Amino acid sequence: MATSALSLTDRLCHFSFKVHFLFTNKNVSTPKSMSHLWSYSKTTRIPALRSVNGNMREAIEQEEGMVGSDKVKVLKQKIEVLGIKCNDSCLPGQYFHLLCPECQGGKTMERSLSFNISRDVDVAMWRCFRTSCGWTGQAFADSRMAIAGVNKIFKVKSSKQITPENVILEPLGDKLIAYFSERMVSEETLQRNAVMQMSGDKYIIAFTYRQNGAIVGCKYRTMEKRFWQEKDTRKWLYGVDDIKEATKIIIVEGEIDKLSVEEAGFRNCVSVPGGAPQMVSAKDLPSIEKDRAYQYLWNSKEYLDKLSHIVLATDGDLSGRSLAEELARRLGKERCWVVRWPKKDESRYFKDANEVLKCLGPAALKEIILTAEKYEASQLHRLN
Repeated sequence: MATSALSLTDRLCHFSFKVHFLFTNKNVSTPKSMSHLWSYSKTTRIPALRSVNGNMREAIEQEEGMVGSDKVKVLKQKIEVLGIKCNDSCLPGQYFHLLCPECQGGKTMERSLSFNISRDVDVAMWRCFRTSCGWTGQAFADSRMAIAGVNKIFKVKSSKQITPENVILEPLGDKLIAYFSERMVSEETLQRNAVMQMSGDKYIIAFTYRQNGAIVGCKYRTMEKRFWQEKDTRKWLYGVDDIKEATKIIIVEGEIDKLSVEEAGFRNCVSVPGGAPQMVSAKDLPSIEKDRAYQYLWNSKEYLDKLSHIVLATDGDLSGRSLAEELARRLGKERCWVVRWPKKDESRYFKDANEVLKCLGPAALKEIILTAEKYEASQLHRLN
C-alpha cells in the first residue's frame, strides 16, 4: 500500500496553503497538480476562504494575522454568551472541569462540564458528563456561530450501582497517562481521541465512541485488561469519525491498537468494538438483520461502501486471523489487504500494533502497514 487519500480537512489545509502562496507570489505559475501524502500533520488549520466582501486573499491574510491570544479572547467571548465561565487559567491544549450552565452540576453542584480549547486555538469544545444532562457544543475562533445542544451519553454497567449522578467521566490522571506512555501512546493522541477515565474509579480507562463528534457509546478497560460496555447500545467502529472522508482505511482489533496506528502516522484507522471469534464460521453469511456479531460494520455501511483499500491489521493469533477472514468476507476480499506481523524471536511473532510500536517504534509499525499483502481467499489457511 503506497499512498492514501488525505482526509477532507488535510486536503483543504493543503489547498488553502497553495492558494495563499499563489496570491502572494505573482511570479509563480499555477501548479498542474498537488501532491498527496499518506501521513498527516498534527497541527493543521483551515483559514476562512472568503471574507465579508468576498476577497479570498484578504480573508486569508486576516486569519493568519490573528494571533493565539486574539483567538482565545474571541472564543471566551462566545462561550460566555452561553453561560460558560472560563478564567485565564483555561489554557489551549488542556482539559478543565467547569460548572455546567445547563444543569448546574445537579444537587451536588459538581463541576461536570469537560472544557477544552484546541492547541491551535481554532475551536473550543465542551461536554457535560452527567448522564441526565449531556449538554455539548463547540465555539469557533472564526466567523462561524457556536453550536450547542444535548447529546445523551450512555450509562455503563459496572459492579457498583449505576445512577445518573455517579456515572461521570473525567480527564485522564497522571497514572493512566503514564500507563499509555509506557505503551508509546502520547498525551496528544489521547486527547484527540477523547480517551478519559471513570470518575471515582481512578484507574478505569474510558474509550468514548463518537459519531459526528457526539458520544454514542463507551467502552471501559481496567489496567488488568478487564473490559465492559453498555450491552444495549448501538455498536459502532471505534474512531468512525476518522474515516468519514477516507477511501483507504486500516482496521485493528482494539482501541489501543487504533491509538498505536495513529502514532505511526495514520489517522484513517478504526477498531472493532468487541472481541474476535475463536474460528471462522463454516456457514454462509447471515442476512444483515441477523448478523448481530458484526452489526458495527452494517451501522458504518455509509462509510465503508466507498472504500477502495482496506488494511486488516488484526491480532496475529488464531482468533485475530479468524476475525480478519470474517471481516474480509463481509467487506469484499478484492479490496482487502492483510498485515503480516514480523517475528519477535526464533519461535514467536509480534501479536499486534501496540506490541510492535513498543518494541520496534513508530517507523517500523508504519513500514509494516505500508507493506501489507493483498488478501487471498486462502489467506487464513496460509497464515495458519
